[in-house]
Amino acid sequence: MKRRHAISAVAAAAAPAWWAAAAAAPAAQGQAVAWPEVTLLDGSRFGAAQAQGRALVVVFWSTTCPFCRRHNQHVEKLHRAAAGRRLSVLGVARERDAAAVRRHAGEHGYTFPITLEQAPLAAALSTRRVIPLTVTVDRGGRLLQVIPGEMFEEDVLELLQLAGMEVRA
Repeated sequence: MKRRHAISAVAAAAAPAWWAAAAAAPAAQGQAVAWPEVTLLDGSRFGAAQAQGRALVVVFWSTTCPFCRRHNQHVEKLHRAAAGRRLSVLGVARERDAAAVRRHAGEHGYTFPITLEQAPLAAALSTRRVIPLTVTVDRGGRLLQVIPGEMFEEDVLELLQLAGMEVRA
């Protein structure tokens, strides 16, 4: 009898840790994304308020990745094509040196918003460490896709259709 109470007490003590770990897991496909607020390279903030009602394409990348360079050329075209539509692009550089990322973005003509705060976004969207990694979220804030690797230009530009998709209830 005492052993059963001891086991129950251990299970009850472990439960809050389990619930916390489950709450910290990235959104599954079709689930709402818990947007963290992050600082962009330009000093502005991006979070739930900026994501509301907009489809999002979030791209994790690195300045040293040649596949990312080619992929981000297409992402930049998507960003420009999305102007005035209900779609936003967010780049997540897996770097620590903001000056190096700014320089790289300038040299390659990237005008899409970029953050270095990859940990909270990875926790919310996907813990996969593949780069480039493209994540799509619908206008209702639900995770649609996690796409590993470099994409063809036409496939990236096809993501513009997310802006016009109906929001599911």
